Parts: sequence; structure tokens; C-alpha cells
Amino acid sequence: MADQCTRGSADIPDSIPALRWEEPPEGPVLVLLDQTRLPGEESELACTDAPALVEAIRTLAVRGAPLLGIAGAYGVALAAARGFDVADAARMLAAARPTAVNLARGVRRAQAAHAAAAAAGGDERAAAAAALAAAQALHREDAEGSRRMAREGLALLDELVPGGQHRLLTHCNTGALVSGGEGTAFAVALAAHREGKLRRLWVDETRPLLQGARLTAYEAARHGMPYTLLTDSAAGSLFAAGEVDAVLIGADRIAADGSVANKVGSYPLAVLARYHHVPFIVVAPVTTIDMDTPDGAAIEVEQRSGHEVTEAVSPSGRGVGGEAGGGVPIAPLGTQAYNPAFDVTPPELVTAVVTEWGVVSPVTEGALEQLCARSRQVSMS
Repeated sequence: MADQCTRGSADIPDSIPALRWEEPPEGPVLVLLDQTRLPGEESELACTDAPALVEAIRTLAVRGAPLLGIAGAYGVALAAARGFDVADAARMLAAARPTAVNLARGVRRAQAAHAAAAAAGGDERAAAAAALAAAQALHREDAEGSRRMAREGLALLDELVPGGQHRLLTHCNTGALVSGGEGTAFAVALAAHREGKLRRLWVDETRPLLQGARLTAYEAARHGMPYTLLTDSAAGSLFAAGEVDAVLIGADRIAADGSVANKVGSYPLAVLARYHHVPFIVVAPVTTIDMDTPDGAAIEVEQRSGHEVTEAVSPSGRGVGGEAGGGVPIAPLGTQAYNPAFDVTPPELVTAVVTEWGVVSPVTEGALEQLCARSRQVSMS
């Protein structure tokens, strides 16, 4: 498969669609809002095959656990619709970002629908249509799940921090840019804002790739939310000053014991929150809970390139000369860098996990298993 992904300008409405399926005369494409170019430029990538989508995933043009699941499902549908090897595309897509469990799950869902249609005697067109229908169903379910998480999360906030006027600290980006709807943790803060209950959204910069500064601030500004940006290292002083009522983060994988893998920098916030007696709340869809991963030590943590730490790059990942992967050195030549994409927070530091199927608190393996079982029963009924 050739790497085929073209770029165009975007006219982005208020809903900020992070991806969409289109079928122009020349064949179907998956259109992505290129998040590496935000906030300075709203442009789109039109991907026509799995390798192009894999590259978009690895470079973070499309990112965020729920959205990666949706993208993976559409990637399988894209391969099927264009006559490529579906199994090969599925393998490639599922391995693109190993920590995010939703990606592999979305891929498997569309692949299973494709295989079932083929086994039932359907031709290639029918099998491709089945894969697309599975991706579209996942997309709709995620949007509905986002709405339910927002309601559940705001109700929990009102219970834990009565009186409204919440001061919320968030890390990385968890809004519409990671979801088929309005997001996970960010959606809760947005719900508080719409009800006049948000006093301040504290936005961690989220080094080294600045997803908080570039993306969460971008979304907060679009919604007119009261927000303030801070460097990750300044969070401790906020807690010490009593300026944080709750921490809201998303998750890329939640292990069976309740350990939470999320963007690196989340674990230090959990430690600070515990010391300062501030609720630390994880907001994520049930699909992020992986009961096959027993504990935090079993979560594979993606290690990213050291140049993200040793060089200052533009949001597009390009240096001053325009070359991909280039940047302005900020460390001596040859400096080694430790650059995990995620860290893992143990369950004892998590106040609650908010999902579209309810809230788990305290966070235990038994409670998570019951929640997952309930969601499966409802889905099958």
C-alpha cells in the first residue's frame, strides 16, 4: 500500500470535528483535522490507506484514546473499501500506539464485522460496508458516551465539591479533539461551564509536546471558558495556594486493578492531589478499561523520540527550515533523553473513575469488573 495522505485547508465549525468519512468520486477517504498544526492553522489530512493513517497516528495528527479507536475502525473500513489487505491493515493500525487500548479494540471491531459479513457469503462490497457500519456505530456510541460522562462527572463534582464555582486542573487534552463527541475530562469541565459552575479551568502545558497549551487552551477559548495556562512544574504551587478543587484527567488504558495510564505528568498530579486532599478524577469510556491487563506494571508504555525533549519544535513538528523532525536544539548535542509518552497512576491515588456507565469509587478490580459486565449486558440486550 502506498502512503497516500493529502492536505487541505479546513473550515472548522464550532463542534471541531476531529475526523470524518467522505466518499468523493475518486474513492473513500478518512479526513483528519491535523492536530499537529493547531492552534495556528486549522488544516486537514485526507488519508486514503492504512499506512497514511498509521503515520498520522504516530505523529499525533490524530490522537486521544477514544478517537484512536474510532480512527482504527475507519482505517479497517478504508482498507476494505479500497481493496487492500484488511488483515495487514488491521495489524499495522493496532500496533501504531501500543498503550492506547481503544485503538486495537476499534480495529478489531471493524475487522470482525468485515470477517462476519464475508463468512456469511457477502462479496467484497458487502464486507466493506459492514466494516464501515461498525466504525460509524462506534463513532455514534462514543459521542453518546461523551454526553453521559459529562453528566456523570458533573454530578460527582457537585457531590465532592458542593457549592459550584469549581476550580479544575486538567492535563493534556481530553476534549472534542480526542472524541466522537465533546470529550472525556474536558467534557465535564465544559458541562460545568455551561451551568455557570466553572470558576477556573487550570490548563497544564503538558510538556514536551504541549497538548495542553496548544489543544486544550484552543478548545477552552472556542467555548469562552475561563481558563489559565500554567507550566507543568507550577501545579504544585497551585495546590499549595488552595486554588484547585479537583483534578480531571482522561486515560489511555485502565488496568484491571484500577491503575491508570495517561499522558506523562498525570502521576505527579495524583501525588499532589492526595497530599493536598483534592479529588483526583479519571474520566474515560468503558472501552478504556482493559481487564486483560492485570495491573499497572503490565501496561506497555510507549517511548517516544528523544528529539521531542532535546529540541524545541513548532506545533507541526517541523524546524525553522521546514524539515520534518527538525528543531532548535535546547540541550547539548548528544544529550540522551527519557521521553515516555505516559505514566501510570496506582488505584489508591484515584478518587473515582467516571464512565458513561457510571462512577467507580473506590477504584477496585471487583468494581471495575462489575461495571464492565453491566455495560456488556446492556449492549447485548
